[in-house]
Amino acid sequence: MEYTRLGSSGLKVSRIVLGCMSFGTPGSQLEWSLGDDDAEPIFRQAVEAGITFWDTANVYGHGSSEEIVGRAIEKYTSREQVVLATKLFSPMHDGPGGQGLSRKAVMEQIDASLQRLNTDYVDLYQIHRFDPDTPVEETMEALHDVVKAGKVRYLGASSMWAWQFAKLQSAAFDGGWTPFVSMQDQYNLLMREEEREMFGLLADQGVGCIPWSPLAQGKVARPWGQQGTKRSDEDRQTDGQGRPLWRDGDEQVVGAVERIAQDRGVSMAQVALAWVLRNPVVTAPIVGATKQHHLEDAVAALDVDLTDDEVAALEEHYELREPTFF
Repeated sequence: MEYTRLGSSGLKVSRIVLGCMSFGTPGSQLEWSLGDDDAEPIFRQAVEAGITFWDTANVYGHGSSEEIVGRAIEKYTSREQVVLATKLFSPMHDGPGGQGLSRKAVMEQIDASLQRLNTDYVDLYQIHRFDPDTPVEETMEALHDVVKAGKVRYLGASSMWAWQFAKLQSAAFDGGWTPFVSMQDQYNLLMREEEREMFGLLADQGVGCIPWSPLAQGKVARPWGQQGTKRSDEDRQTDGQGRPLWRDGDEQVVGAVERIAQDRGVSMAQVALAWVLRNPVVTAPIVGATKQHHLEDAVAALDVDLTDDEVAALEEHYELREPTFF
C-alpha cells in the first residue's frame, strides 16, 4: 500500500479508501447492503492490505453502516490504526436537527455519529452536499466548534459546484475557522466535469480529492453491456434530478479500457483506477467493495503506470455532460 498526505494537511492516508456505503443492516436502505457477517471478509482484507482510510456517512443504511464500521474497527483493527471519515447532510429524521447543515444539525449529527461509531472522534467530518438554506458562516462556525471540542480532527466536503465550495472556504478563512482539507466528488472516465473548475480550485488551495464512483458504478470495469453487480444491474439512466448518467460515446471509452486491459493482461478495473490515480489532484479513490476482488483490483491499480498513448486513447471519446447527483 502507498500512503500520502490528504491535501496539504499533515494527515497521512492510504491511497485507496474503503467505501462503506456497501455496509448496512440488510433491507435498511439498499437491497445490496452487507451486514456484519457478509462484510467481515472485506474488512479483514482491507486491514491486511493496509487500507487504513475508511469512509462512511450517517445516512448509509440509516445509521447502520456507521454501527457496522464501529464494530469492525473494534474487532479487526484498532481506532488508532484507522483514518475514520463520516458525513452529514441527508435526512436522518423529521425535525430541524435531522438534516441539513444548520448549527443545530451539525451539533446533533456529530454526536449521533460518534455514538453509532463507538468512538470519541472522527478524523474527517464531511458535509455531504451544499445546504442552500443555511448561511455558510453558520455552517463553518459550527463545524469549527466541533473541531475545537475534540470531536473532529479535519473537515471535508462532497459534491457541489466549485463556486459553492469556494464560498464555504472563504467564510472559513474570513471567520478564522477551520477550512476544508478534502473534497469528495464524482470522478471517473465517464464523468470528468470536475476537471473544468473544481480541480483547479483544489490544487490552488491545497485541498485533497477523494473521488467517489471511480469505476462509474462498474460501467468501466467490464465490457459494455455485460452484467455486473446487483447494484450496477439496476442500470439507472438518470440521477435524482433527471440528468442523464450516460452518453453515446461512453461505449467507446469502455472499449478503450477493455483493449488496454487485454493488452496488459490486467483487469479493466485496474486500468480505470490507474487513470484516476494518475491525476495529481487525486489523493485516493473510494472503492465500495462488495466482493474481495474489488479491493484486490484497487490495490493492484497502484502498480499500473499508464503510457501517454494509453491515456490519450482512454480520454479520446469523452463527451461533455452535466454533473450528476447534486
